Amino acid sequence: MARYQVILAYDGTQYRGFQRQAKARTVQSVVEAALRELGWSGRTILSAGRTDTGVHASGQVIAFDLDWNHLPDELGAALNAQLPDDVAARSVRLVESGFHPRYDAVARTYRYRIYCQAHRHPLLERYAWRVWPAVDFVLLQQAASLLIGKRDFAAFCTPPRPGGSTQRTVFQAQWIRDDQELTFEITADAFLYRMARRLVSIQVEIGQGRRGLDALAQALESPPASALQGLAPPQGLTLVEVTYPSDGARIID
Repeated sequence: MARYQVILAYDGTQYRGFQRQAKARTVQSVVEAALRELGWSGRTILSAGRTDTGVHASGQVIAFDLDWNHLPDELGAALNAQLPDDVAARSVRLVESGFHPRYDAVARTYRYRIYCQAHRHPLLERYAWRVWPAVDFVLLQQAASLLIGKRDFAAFCTPPRPGGSTQRTVFQAQWIRDDQELTFEITADAFLYRMARRLVSIQVEIGQGRRGLDALAQALESPPASALQGLAPPQGLTLVEVTYPSDGARIID
């Protein structure tokens, strides 16, 4: 028996999020079903996080224990043969038995895509939020810069548990312009429930001139009693990377 780490990519459009649910199709449920076809008999796979309904991933990390007498690459090929077309194992590697994709992670990176057009574009709509009126790119960058550092994000989330900490450290936050699209990229030590989508929502409001930069600064300095209501739709969000300590102590080459 050995522990394997898998980097997953998936299109979240047809899923009720990552986490297994009794009466809904989720990414976890289809991955576990595929693993059972390969002889896996575990109770649950481990994951780096639980993406919401409609949210995508190119760098979700899972781990599980399995008796497998072939190379990790062959496990990846066998797993992909069992998975539906909208979920794929991008890489498979052996890790130490104590590796946990959530608790060993030191950072996570999300990207959120928007495009500014008066009318919908069917080829963009599946993976981006159409925003109109157009946003001011300079204002977006100024808003993103306010997020960097250790901040209290209570205004943009639901606490993980009653009385739980809502402080997180953002290592980088920026907007990137590429032809028709604008992408918000943010890396933090961890994310609170719906935090990334709420941060996108208020930045878009700022970029459209519907809020001032001072509204974001005030929400970070003196969070209100309840979370702000704005929430960007899920299809623009992708979990792109989960980062682990650089010493690679838990990776078996």
